[in-house]
Amino acid sequence: MVRTRTKKLRGGHYGRGMKAGRGKGKKGGSGMAGLGKHHSVWLLKYDRDHFGVHGFTSHHPSKPVVPITLGELSNLMDSLTERGFAKEVNGTLSIDLKGAGYDKLLGSGDFREKSVIKVSKVTEKALNKLNAQGITVETDEGDSAA
Repeated sequence: MVRTRTKKLRGGHYGRGMKAGRGKGKKGGSGMAGLGKHHSVWLLKYDRDHFGVHGFTSHHPSKPVVPITLGELSNLMDSLTERGFAKEVNGTLSIDLKGAGYDKLLGSGDFREKSVIKVSKVTEKALNKLNAQGITVETDEGDSAA
């Protein structure tokens, strides 16, 4: 019985050389094989950020602090009164900066109206200026300075 070439090479290389044609041969390897060697040009061209640390994603983004200076506060008094964030109570002006969307009171500028100011945070400079004029500042911590 004569053996055919097909039967003879079955299980061998079958005309494809040693390793090419088996597994992931003839394409440079499977997946990300060779990125530091023969696929380095591909890496530089298409995936420059493949290696290394790339920061992190904050899943709890913080809300930015919205500040207002004493000078801006004195300029915005008419607007705050119109919108209902500044009201006259027993001869003293009550200003709710928290409700108006401001988080922090800064000390630059001047503010001279007798009032009680409610705000989340206040700088030491602003607190000293307002205390010298007898203006009360109420913060979130429950502090009340007169």
